[in-house]
Amino acid sequence: KAIETSVKDERLKAELITNVSHDIKTPLTSIINYVNLLKRENITDETILHYIDVLDQKSNRLKALTEALVEASKVTTGNVEFNKTPLNFSELLKQSLGEFKDKFTEKNLTVVDSISCGNTIIFVDGQKTYRILENLFQNAYKYSMEGTRIYADLTTTESKIVFSLKNISASELNISPSELTERFIRGDQARTTEGSGLGLSIAKDLTTLQEGTFDIFLDGDLFKVVITFDLYTYPEGEAPEVIIDEPVILENVPQSEEVLTDHITP
Repeated sequence: KAIETSVKDERLKAELITNVSHDIKTPLTSIINYVNLLKRENITDETILHYIDVLDQKSNRLKALTEALVEASKVTTGNVEFNKTPLNFSELLKQSLGEFKDKFTEKNLTVVDSISCGNTIIFVDGQKTYRILENLFQNAYKYSMEGTRIYADLTTTESKIVFSLKNISASELNISPSELTERFIRGDQARTTEGSGLGLSIAKDLTTLQEGTFDIFLDGDLFKVVITFDLYTYPEGEAPEVIIDEPVILENVPQSEEVLTDHITP
């Protein structure tokens, strides 16, 4: 009975978050539209232009947050559909690293990768798994100490793929690993940054809902996350060539950094 009550409470929370987010979205869309109209005006006053720029940034951040809230509530309650297919994780990892190359360069972050050349085929939803990696890389980008290295390692065992990402935090890691994946929780030193505290939580839930594991380890200022998935076993008679190596094409996925990761620390 206690479990049923807990599930019901989580469902009610998710419904409340969704309803409030939708109620906010309508007036927020109007604000964003009016800000865009103001940006088209021939305004030369630097002070007014600054105000418009602040309105633009904050309104779009709020929009990203409301979208993240809806996504997080769906993922947390398991109210999300997965279109699972065989997928080459190493190819997806390379694609994700390539897309973050310029961002990492901005902060003088060097990526040291070690990617297994063996079988890394897993049975997952391509877009959801892409989101997991994007969340992790965005987290590393936002919270790594400038001029340091980020280590991305992909290995395999007889039955699993094991991916780990390590980076040095720019701020003191004054929080426990378990708290890092709690929604809205961020380290005290990270509260001055703009983040929703949802990224790692979403990444963990998307991993576990696909029967993977997601663990965080802290050692001083070193942040490390390890995720695993079972290797895909082809059904008898199915050709091994039936795998997905093509880049994952994202559809209707919010591209704001706030939605994708800004969880907490590193």
